[in-house]
Amino acid sequence: MKTLMTTLALTTALTVPGLASARPVTFSTQMTNYYGNNAYFAMYVTNANGAYVGSLWMAGGNARYYRHLSGWYQATGGDAAQVSGITGASVGSGRSVKVTLDLQDALFDAGYVLHVDAAVENMPESPKEIVVPLSKANLGKAIGGRRYIKSLTITE
Repeated sequence: MKTLMTTLALTTALTVPGLASARPVTFSTQMTNYYGNNAYFAMYVTNANGAYVGSLWMAGGNARYYRHLSGWYQATGGDAAQVSGITGASVGSGRSVKVTLDLQDALFDAGYVLHVDAAVENMPESPKEIVVPLSKANLGKAIGGRRYIKSLTITE
């Protein structure tokens, strides 16, 4: 029941921008210069126990490629409804993308972890491209990715 309530709080924060306990948070992603097609990536949150809480955003809108975002796919059972309405275009080599979402204050410094999985067609998948605690200490810091994402910066 606690996970359900947390999931509801997360999704409510994403869909109701006027909530007093929510704040706009911007995720700025800079891709590396790699040779290949545009990348898909999924941003999702787990709790302190590693259990899936909810999806924040997905780059790439074709559900047939979601299985290549293996950490997200495993956490959600590949349920495309988890990203319904929160997808954008896939992102090319060297490009950047900014996404601003309203997140509950309670997600910060409470053991929640942001995960970013990435994949590029005909190239190795990159589950756990970025794994970082949602904490105020990480705001404004460029967090390096493992393969396709050069950096992710979270700001208020």
